[in-house]
Amino acid sequence: MAVYTKITQLELEAFLATYELGVFIELVEIAEGVENSNYVLVTREGRFILTIFERRVSLDDLPFFLDLMQYLSKNGICCPIPIKARDGNVLGKLHGKPAAILTHLNGVSKKNPGVADCRALGGSLADLHLAGQTFPGGRRNDLSLKDWPNLLAQIGADVNELSEGIVSDLRNEIEYLERSWPEGLPQGIIHGDLFPDNVLFQDGNISGVIDFYFSCQDYFAYDLAICLNSWSFDRGGLFDQKRSEAMISAYCQKRMLSKNEYESLPILCRASAVRFLLTRLYDWVNVPEAVTAKTKDPLEYYNKLLFHRSVHAADDYGFLWSHD
Repeated sequence: MAVYTKITQLELEAFLATYELGVFIELVEIAEGVENSNYVLVTREGRFILTIFERRVSLDDLPFFLDLMQYLSKNGICCPIPIKARDGNVLGKLHGKPAAILTHLNGVSKKNPGVADCRALGGSLADLHLAGQTFPGGRRNDLSLKDWPNLLAQIGADVNELSEGIVSDLRNEIEYLERSWPEGLPQGIIHGDLFPDNVLFQDGNISGVIDFYFSCQDYFAYDLAICLNSWSFDRGGLFDQKRSEAMISAYCQKRMLSKNEYESLPILCRASAVRFLLTRLYDWVNVPEAVTAKTKDPLEYYNKLLFHRSVHAADDYGFLWSHD
């Protein structure tokens, strides 16, 4: 989350007048993230999240994201629920941009999740995949493998200053992934961005999952690979096999990976590392100056890519697959 759009008191009052949320009390900027402008909105009716959609989020995709959160919430997933305005719509305009108000979830994210947290995440991810199987909507992953060559071209050669030869290395890696990409794996609705800062904990348990604005249809195992990359490395960048084993094991207790899914994990983890390396590099050179924003280190995911290149088989992640 971040803040790119500063809104005036008059703009906010006019926007809130379209809702039945009681008297306005406070609006607090949220600095984390790089995609949208986010605020904690406090009224007499409680705490909410005000999101102004920016940058990569397409207006045409917003109904999918908002409908998905409503659906998942009704099917056992604790996630934000869009608030309806007086006219029944969940999407409005603020400062000339699409905006929505969502419920505020209790809990805090963990900067350095441990083994127990990874175990909880694995189970919750499987729950999300199972709950979304009957969701009637769909959306193509617009940051999939076939989109990466164009994204790399937009990044340009200046990022070689971060790490010499990184552009050429990424071009070769994308070509390798195109040759090695697994076919026919189970797919459905995935979160697509389930980093630790998008999972809330309270009293040792997961209390909510947030930020569904990369959700789409893709391989379930790719979503698991995204989580393995974002949860299984310690703060020093070292891979922790105990975390990955706990996550995969908990996931498989609720939704067992097929043999093909399991054997594809090394390739999918490499792909996940490339995807987030590319978008972080893009943000590094293209992100507009924000009122409040935190740009994430691209090289974190370059180091993760280098690690996954050393993985010989899925067993190296600590979980031994069995059909029994």
